[in-house]
Amino acid sequence: MVDSDRILAVVTGPTASGKTALAIGLAEHFNTEIISADSRQLYRDIPIGTAAPTPEEQARAFHHLVGVLPLDAYYSAARFEEDALAILPEIWSKSQVAVVCGGSMMYVDALCNGIDEMPTVSQSVREYVLNMLDAHGIEAVLAQLLIVDPDYWERVDRSNTRRVVHALEVSLEAGRPYSSLLTGASRKRPFTIVKVGIERTREDLFARINARVDAMIGAGLENEARRAFAQGNFNSLNTVGYKEMASYFAGEMDWATAVARIAKNTRVYAKKQLTWLKRDSSINWLHPDTALPDAIELIEMNIAAGRR
Repeated sequence: MVDSDRILAVVTGPTASGKTALAIGLAEHFNTEIISADSRQLYRDIPIGTAAPTPEEQARAFHHLVGVLPLDAYYSAARFEEDALAILPEIWSKSQVAVVCGGSMMYVDALCNGIDEMPTVSQSVREYVLNMLDAHGIEAVLAQLLIVDPDYWERVDRSNTRRVVHALEVSLEAGRPYSSLLTGASRKRPFTIVKVGIERTREDLFARINARVDAMIGAGLENEARRAFAQGNFNSLNTVGYKEMASYFAGEMDWATAVARIAKNTRVYAKKQLTWLKRDSSINWLHPDTALPDAIELIEMNIAAGRR
């Protein structure tokens, strides 16, 4: 049974499309709070490279799940689903509308549609796989994944280290192929979901990405990355921005190449996000100039429909 008195407003879309500003505008209008659905903004000490909400933005609207984990902590879409579902009743006790904002598509999908139940990966299995990755690289992890789960090996994005590692971890922990646990069944949520995104031309989006990278460099991304890697070479740093800085620190590329590569790889990531988003027909794509009033109108229409 869907409770039309509880609205989950999901602000999603590719990186640099303007999600944070839209989510804050909605939170201010409905006097509510935001749950971040970003797999890297969860971590402390890396706010520049993850484009985390600034202190000023967080003062305008309270953000849950931002800067709450140390860099060495493990997190997953399943954990996000569990944490977000626990936070939502607290928000709804204050406002009819809760806002979720982020471009980590598996997190958004887990919250809106549920996620297949997976075994909790033990520390011993996690260390085994990560030690393999550190010692022999992603090819060794892929080779073992081919043995334990050839079906998933065929279709996994082999450039997505985190996904490959996770599939092998779960296969080893469960004693059965990871792919056999993926049912794809969607769960009915007992609340109304309104999804919105800002639709930009590719040229506009890429220009915003380039400008954001320049702003990150100016804000001190290099020093932030040096401090982060001084804590350890953790999986949380295996992401665009930090990977290129690591190559620069190691002397594998010069400064100009590293900065250009960050922008290029961010644009590639945005393309992948757009490919995922095209599959979701429930997203209401809004024009950048009128996104906030249009999103407010959509949400208020759903509130009114629930009162009929």
